[in-house]
Amino acid sequence: MEQDKLIIRGARENNLKNISLEIPRNKMVVMTGLSGSGKTSLAFDTIYAEGQRRYVESLSAYARMFLGGVDKPDVEQIEGLSPAISIDQKTTSNNPRSTVGTVTEIYDYLRLLYARCGVPYCPNHDIPITGQDISEMVNQVMSLEDGTRLTVMAPIIRNRKGTFKDQFTKLMRDGYVRVRVDGELKMLEDDIELEKNKRHNIDVVVDRIIKKPEAKGRIHDSLETALNLAQGTAVVLEGDREELFSSNYACRICGFSVPKLEPRLFSFNAPLGACDTCKGLGFTEEVDVDLLIPDRNLTINEGAIRFYKNIVGTENIEWQTFEILLNAYKIPLDVPGR
Repeated sequence: MEQDKLIIRGARENNLKNISLEIPRNKMVVMTGLSGSGKTSLAFDTIYAEGQRRYVESLSAYARMFLGGVDKPDVEQIEGLSPAISIDQKTTSNNPRSTVGTVTEIYDYLRLLYARCGVPYCPNHDIPITGQDISEMVNQVMSLEDGTRLTVMAPIIRNRKGTFKDQFTKLMRDGYVRVRVDGELKMLEDDIELEKNKRHNIDVVVDRIIKKPEAKGRIHDSLETALNLAQGTAVVLEGDREELFSSNYACRICGFSVPKLEPRLFSFNAPLGACDTCKGLGFTEEVDVDLLIPDRNLTINEGAIRFYKNIVGTENIEWQTFEILLNAYKIPLDVPGR
């Protein structure tokens, strides 16, 4: 049975003088005191050090080779201690991507927690997303209009760096002809050159099908092949619209799918997890037209654009550049903005 308190007996690490105390579990506990009173010695050098030592000793001998040994702190006994993580104090940063979570590094633990224990929900129906059966995928594709041209693809590479020469060679050897690399269709027989240090997305074209009732079996086989090739995900391209299917996570009502949960999906610093609008910064910069052009009854020559108000018609390089732009788009200077 789990204890409701942490019991420390005879702590003598650093400047601690044979301290014994009890700390309640499942509570936020704050240690205060003068500098040098032993706060760090008790929290990090005693409690955390013993928790880390016990964790390391629970690992295999092979894993301990890479972590090294951890000495037992100078304490007689600690009871009720669970595995713990340590959040080190650091100075803050002015980088907009730096938050309390990143500065303390607890964000790394949260990403891992979400990836391993998270339950995805459909944003349309607010129900948990579970694995989608291949028959459900086929039925969703068969609901499209007859005559629709479909391309079934397997997303084998997502946002990874490399040239992927070996993958291309293996795919060609397995009988595949086309791939979509970063949104562009390419033939595998061509020499596909990718920049090694750039991130790429690669989809294997499994089949190209015209949707009709008698093509149901072929669609089933193509989706099954794509799922096996891409570890449970497949993409069906219909013109400019594409649908992601997942045997891992897909809504059973609308078919909304998400890829397999992994830590980088929860990182605003990674392209896969960053917001498409703000790119992970948390804010966007836009021009406020009402501030730029406060009076739309004025013409450009009369100073309608606030930024150019005092340099209209001058030899100022900014005005001359802007005037060239206006002429290129045939925008009159003597007509009100309205």
